[in-house]
Amino acid sequence: MIVKSTDFGWELIHQQAHGLLAVKIAMQWQAVKRTNRWTETLVALTEHDDGQDAWEAKNHLTEAGAPKDFRIDQYSVGQARRMVEIALEKSRWNALMVSMHSTFLYTELEEQNAELARFLEEQRQNQKNWIRQMKLSVKEVDYAYAFIQWCDALSLILCQGDLPQKSRRLEISPGPDGISYYVFQRADQTVGVDPWPFDPPDFMVQIEAYQLHQLSFKDDQELYECIQKAPIEEKEWRFRKE
Repeated sequence: MIVKSTDFGWELIHQQAHGLLAVKIAMQWQAVKRTNRWTETLVALTEHDDGQDAWEAKNHLTEAGAPKDFRIDQYSVGQARRMVEIALEKSRWNALMVSMHSTFLYTELEEQNAELARFLEEQRQNQKNWIRQMKLSVKEVDYAYAFIQWCDALSLILCQGDLPQKSRRLEISPGPDGISYYVFQRADQTVGVDPWPFDPPDFMVQIEAYQLHQLSFKDDQELYECIQKAPIEEKEWRFRKE
């Protein structure tokens, strides 16, 4: 979950909704720069954070009983493994993309945990095998994953409320074309990206955010029930070319 403290309690965005927002952004990308296996790449993007823990015990709570933001847990081998398994049931390309996402996220942490190290070594071998089996080039694979990473980064900036104020610019990440892209918000609240990487000069994207008016919960079941009853705000951003 993506959790932000507010004056009324918590604003909560599901990881799966963040993935959907990333796809909405991806759909605007210039057609001439789109990846191979475009549809499968979009599916991998929308599912790149799937496999979350079940709503039971206190899987989604901090020790203080607050909704747990995804950044609190550095990694979850179980979630990462399920994510790859779900993707592989669709195609090896999907599994390759989400497997690369797991190694991107966790490689710097592998020396801290033997189970994580074994998982990452398995994924590196899986990636080599799938690339060989599908007769892919490393260049096209890296391009596609860099695109997923870029859309993921921009979606997270929006979900976490990290757009800088007063038209200051924030680097999203290098795009699949190796270009560094920057996002900013104008005084009229429209969002710009420089350089502009999209086909349409003007478009809207939305995401649903749950407004929780309760600070702590005894267990996941109480949190889950609160989420089902919570008011939902549809957050919306208008992207506009200069």
